[in-house]
Amino acid sequence: MSATQTVVTTIIVVLVVLVAAGVGWMLYRRWSLRHQFGPEYDRLVAGRAGRATAERELRERQRRHAELDRRPLSPESRARYAGEWEEIQIRFVESPVDAVNAAEDLVGRMATERGYPEGDFEAQAAYLSVEHSHSLDHYRQAHEVREAVARGESDTEQLREALVHYREMVTELLGREPVPTARRYDAESLPTASHHETNR
Repeated sequence: MSATQTVVTTIIVVLVVLVAAGVGWMLYRRWSLRHQFGPEYDRLVAGRAGRATAERELRERQRRHAELDRRPLSPESRARYAGEWEEIQIRFVESPVDAVNAAEDLVGRMATERGYPEGDFEAQAAYLSVEHSHSLDHYRQAHEVREAVARGESDTEQLREALVHYREMVTELLGREPVPTARRYDAESLPTASHHETNR
């Protein structure tokens, strides 16, 4: 093999290695985003003009999230929010619509105290997705029911399910179960509310 052929072969090998490294890095970044954002990744890919657009948005979320002054809740705040959550679950029996509205308000206040910016649901959800992607999917489902409430389209079963979804986000933000299991109300244990209360 001549010196020229050796040089050409070396250049080709280097280019192949560089291309393989580039593809490997791109696939790793994609895997990393899917692993971190979970259902939120799939939701954005389905709703945006292509995977690259969705992934750029997720990386931008990571950048903005890194600039936040995030902080844990104090023991006093955790106890207060846990108490509020228990009251919300009890309130569901007599007034499920009020309970669902209160649950959304509670999550918003908890997120703000944890250092997430105040704003509309989507703006706050974008920040929460970086660190709380699994629970965020529950939060989105609960929020959809709350919007149905505003349109007068919800029923008791949907409201029960919404409360269970909210609990996932409350648990995530608290860092523990908000109410001991023995005292927990869930979709199966909550008594059926009256038709009047679910549609008022």
